[in-house]
Amino acid sequence: MSTIAEQDRQEDRSDQAKSGREILAGLKVVDTDTHITEWHDLWTSRASPKYRDQVPRVVKKDEGIGHWVIGEDQFLASDTGHSALTKDGRKLPGYGFNYISIDEVHPGAYDVRERVKYMDEAGIAAQIGYTNILGFGGQRAMTVDPDLRLVSMQILNDALAEMQADSNNRIYPMTMLPWWDIDLAVKEAERGKAMGLRGINMNSGPHTHGLPDLSDPYWDPLWEFCQSEGQPVNFHIGASDESSTWFGQGQWPGYSENQKMAFGTIMLFVGNMSVLINMVMSGMLERHPNLKFCSVESGVGWIPFLIEALQYQLTDQAGRPPEVPVIETFRKHVYICSWYEQKTLLDTMETLGADNILFETDFPHPTCLYPEPLEQVAPAAAQMTAGDRRKMFQTNAEKLYNLDLAAAQAI
Repeated sequence: MSTIAEQDRQEDRSDQAKSGREILAGLKVVDTDTHITEWHDLWTSRASPKYRDQVPRVVKKDEGIGHWVIGEDQFLASDTGHSALTKDGRKLPGYGFNYISIDEVHPGAYDVRERVKYMDEAGIAAQIGYTNILGFGGQRAMTVDPDLRLVSMQILNDALAEMQADSNNRIYPMTMLPWWDIDLAVKEAERGKAMGLRGINMNSGPHTHGLPDLSDPYWDPLWEFCQSEGQPVNFHIGASDESSTWFGQGQWPGYSENQKMAFGTIMLFVGNMSVLINMVMSGMLERHPNLKFCSVESGVGWIPFLIEALQYQLTDQAGRPPEVPVIETFRKHVYICSWYEQKTLLDTMETLGADNILFETDFPHPTCLYPEPLEQVAPAAAQMTAGDRRKMFQTNAEKLYNLDLAAAQAI
């Protein structure tokens, strides 16, 4: 008679011959990092006459792709479709996405009905969404006066709440905050929750704008709201001024645009590493025992090293041996997202456990899993236990973001 462990191993071996959909059958897969391309009249159609000519909008000075601007034509971003996926179903390599307009990209990038249609085709039950134009942490709005910044954030959140409702709670955008003012930030977080939004999107480097760092008691009202109301705090890579370009800095001379893109995409992870180190090292998590953070689009393979390094360096160099092991602090407070990793994902799951790991696709950005995202993750998923798969692909995100998956069918 075989033991339960032997039966599990036999099932795991048989899973390796299955497709991704077969491996994940019965789950409502949650994709915890996707992007929403802003449509041209998102702001202008909602703004009052006072701000209609000041809010984010597209201008074209000649033929070709125009620019998104704010205020008195301050540049925000090129008017691309912010999608590497084209209308005819191709995925453009490297930096090619920056040369096509919104009319040329996959309509699921900006149209809620087309997005839900794609999700059904791909086997995705729900998605967490982040926008592009104002920066992943809202940092690009800092070029204009605070009133216009606030109005722009509020209009964006109104549009995102409408998108969530129109998707029948299949797409869950995060509330963008006016983080430059703690009182306004808390009020907008409260407003976002009242509209049904399930978490906040935060700038990871407010101290670069003369504000206190995130461990300072200045931020306690926001953290207290988030932990009491179950609103996770999301740090998306590229959410601060130091990491807001596609190419970044540090690459050797002579690279092509595509090589620069690959280099910059890898190095963007470093910003989130810094945030996690500082959160643990500062002691802020000890003051906020129920606060949950999510490191978005930053991968997971580096987490075991970071945990071990923090444990050693806090003891050996900082003279502050953690009362609680760093790994337990991570398990209590930090969630991490994985998409293309295979072995490093499995190694991290073995070290950290499966309770804090989330699945993402990065749709429709350049590194996204496309087409057939579930097939691309199948080799790693096949080597997980059924329980760990359920956690990573559904229940961890379901609990963290308090999702309503009633409208979505299981695979």
